[in-house]
Amino acid sequence: MPTRNKTPKVHPDLESVMFTEAQIKKRVRELGHELRSVFGQGEFTIVSIINGAVMFTADLMREIDNPVRLDCIRISSYGDKTKSLGTPQIVSSLTIDIAGRHVLLIDDILDTGKTITLVSGLITKLRPASLRTCVFLDKEGRREVPFVADFVGFKIPDKFVVGYGLDFAERYRNLPCIGVLNPQLQNAPGPA
Repeated sequence: MPTRNKTPKVHPDLESVMFTEAQIKKRVRELGHELRSVFGQGEFTIVSIINGAVMFTADLMREIDNPVRLDCIRISSYGDKTKSLGTPQIVSSLTIDIAGRHVLLIDDILDTGKTITLVSGLITKLRPASLRTCVFLDKEGRREVPFVADFVGFKIPDKFVVGYGLDFAERYRNLPCIGVLNPQLQNAPGPA
């Protein structure tokens, strides 16, 4: 039976795919190498901003041989909108002591800069030995607060993207790719 070269189906709610699953896996592997070159063999603590960074954090941790500790912080900044609602709110904070420890803060996307600036400030007050930041996506065109991440997966244009942990109204996080959400869906109300 002849085999056909199948192209992966694009989710019907996506205008386009920005990064495929294969491209994401390759870049996460590269980031793991970058982290190992900076941290050496030493232990460090990962602080993941969830829900958005959960998939990226899990995949990145699998690329790191170091002993790591993990904690998560939950922030609310978008709700059901495509634009930040203003000042991010801490919904759930850290549970482990990070004083005197090397910390890597992981977020899904560096957009306005408000969320990562807020969380970095919170972590700094807890007196870690060092703090570095890693973001999966960097949307420099939307920056309102000056912030430069130490490690960046991909730089992207000012498009509203979903997938690989990123959502719109808590949907699309499970997509294995990063895609641009159809503009007509960005203003549509969610199901009741």
